[in-house]
Amino acid sequence: MIMLFSSFTCRMKEYLTNCTAQSEFRLSVFSLPDAFQPVLFSGTVVMFLLTVLGNLIITGLVYRTPELHTPMYYFLCNLSVEDIIYVSSTLPKLLAITITADTRIMFPECIAQMFLFTFCVGTEFLLLSSMAYDRYVAICVPLRYTIIMNEDMCIGLFSLPWLLGFLNALIHAVLVSHLSFCHSHNINHFFCDLKTMLALSSDDITTIEMLVAVECVFLGVMPFVMILMSYTCIITTILMIRSSTGRAKAFSSCSSHLTIVVLFYGVSLSSYMIPESLHSQEQDKVLSLIYTALVPMLNPLVYSLRNKQVLGAIDAIVKRCLKCLSS
Repeated sequence: MIMLFSSFTCRMKEYLTNCTAQSEFRLSVFSLPDAFQPVLFSGTVVMFLLTVLGNLIITGLVYRTPELHTPMYYFLCNLSVEDIIYVSSTLPKLLAITITADTRIMFPECIAQMFLFTFCVGTEFLLLSSMAYDRYVAICVPLRYTIIMNEDMCIGLFSLPWLLGFLNALIHAVLVSHLSFCHSHNINHFFCDLKTMLALSSDDITTIEMLVAVECVFLGVMPFVMILMSYTCIITTILMIRSSTGRAKAFSSCSSHLTIVVLFYGVSLSSYMIPESLHSQEQDKVLSLIYTALVPMLNPLVYSLRNKQVLGAIDAIVKRCLKCLSS
């Protein structure tokens, strides 16, 4: 009996040691033949550089151009900064794995990556909602725009998404950091995704899953419904404008934002709301790549190419630079 008890105790100690020794995980990136690895690397590099460069240009334009010192462009500047953090939290690690084939990621690094990703997703949901409210006030009640969108209101609409996104991500990071991962340390994703990490845990994750469901409703579905309601009022108001020029101008100021909303909300919510049985994990990775890399890359392109004020500011800066070079 003593020998059996001693053997059982040793096995339990070994089991607990394996559960608590969470020094590293391994990321399982896209299952592609070796011939396609350069294509994945090149595409990821292009998306990363375009995203960072494009959003830096937007931020610089808003800062340097007095004509763009309005709430709409301050929101766009916040979105650009958030997108830079967004892609920087996931894509560099994917590039490193593609080059070196070393899929290891340390546990603290994994938690930090999950925190930044969750922080950026929650913040972007709420920033897009704030931008929709700004467009609603500008088009539906234009005479009261400066009164409603005063300095205090703007500061609140800027800071609240960042604060709520930070607190939400911090809660998830703390909860996941206390989980045990006894069965497997292989994350079937190209970054430390919250849903994928929860599936690996050997602990009871019912509470965290309920929290994620509530989060999807309050930070995803409800803001999306509010955006749809805002744009219903906006479109109704635009259709009542008698001048075709006025209708075109009003619709132009909203179409860029609406395009990004449809892309980001559609892909990200479908990734988290659709049950895993309805799409494979490889499809989940593709969806994640779209809203972690493609959408942030398209943000500055959509807002600049479809916006005359931004194009005018770019043209003025280019002409100023050419004049300085020629002189």
